[in-house]
Amino acid sequence: MSGFRCIAMPTEAARRFRETGRDDRGQMLHRRVVDGPGFPCRHCLQLGEPGEEMLLGSWDLPRPGGVYWTPSPIFLHARDCPRFEAANAIPPTVLANGIVSVRSYDAGEMCLYDLGHVCEGKDVAAPLLRALSDPRTRFVNIHTARPGCWLAAAERLN
Repeated sequence: MSGFRCIAMPTEAARRFRETGRDDRGQMLHRRVVDGPGFPCRHCLQLGEPGEEMLLGSWDLPRPGGVYWTPSPIFLHARDCPRFEAANAIPPTVLANGIVSVRSYDAGEMCLYDLGHVCEGKDVAAPLLRALSDPRTRFVNIHTARPGCWLAAAERLN
């Protein structure tokens, strides 16, 4: 495999949330001040720092479509932040999570159950690379395993 990249929430979606104050369900975003762990920004894929203001709302995941589509609660920095763009790097929001779920999807956006894996965020590299190395995999979504919130997507680099 030539490499991978983790994919954050698109800048256009983050901008829309910040400008409108509404989520993809049309609801007002909740404003929360970071007062402990558990505030992973889905745009920069960094953890919120104590005292920072974060937005919380429902985001319509761009993929998978079809039967596996779902919205996800997400945190987003209230301030502008740079979108995560690093190659061959697992984001801090994933590594810091106590337990994550790796979910692999094929070109038809069907879940590849045999490649699914649950582990601590710090141990996600091996199952993620295993899923991305499988020729059936088109992309992977990484979620928090307990509440099921989307953390990031991942795909192979060509």
